[in-house]
Amino acid sequence: MQRRALSYPPIGNQVYQPPFYRLPHISTRSVFKRLLDIVGALVGLGIVAIFIVPIAISIRLDSKGPILYSQQRFGLQGKPFQILKFRSMVTNAEALKSTIKNEAAGLIFKNTSDPRITRVGQFLRKTSLDDLPQFWNVLMGDMSLVGTRPPTADEVQHYSARHWSRLDVRPGMTGQWQVSGRSAIKDFEDIVDLDLHYQSQWTPVYDV
Repeated sequence: MQRRALSYPPIGNQVYQPPFYRLPHISTRSVFKRLLDIVGALVGLGIVAIFIVPIAISIRLDSKGPILYSQQRFGLQGKPFQILKFRSMVTNAEALKSTIKNEAAGLIFKNTSDPRITRVGQFLRKTSLDDLPQFWNVLMGDMSLVGTRPPTADEVQHYSARHWSRLDVRPGMTGQWQVSGRSAIKDFEDIVDLDLHYQSQWTPVYDV
């Protein structure tokens, strides 16, 4: 039975939400998963405290701009939140996005030699150190340690019902796509398949 659509605050002049109500995945109600996220986030933030000074100095010496980068993403059932990262691109990266060739197929953007990425940013991305601030997003409950990649506004506004189903779980710092060879997977439909596979296989032990 269809239920009323979810309602979130407008994003600019648009509201991005599922075309109809969907029950969240069972993992969103798991006490174990949430406890794992909290413990993992606290440990992760401790790691951030150790690395933040050398990373901050490296970013600042390499290019002008802030140390942290905040971007609006869409999480559980399309709920908007601000994701945090160590900045790995030039400060006007979003404005330059339209000038960069998208090497991926579908509703995801990838370019293996993206000129917007700084020298330090290349190292941060290769080692995934740029993602460390997301432990704060996990602690706040916007993200999970394991889930799906949270989409951007220009992606989610084109979602079909099948694509919306990948957001029945909280977005994760890592997930089925990342551990299945994220650099080699360049078709968005393949990513959706992996996200849905995660949902079908999920157990607390599977996350661990």
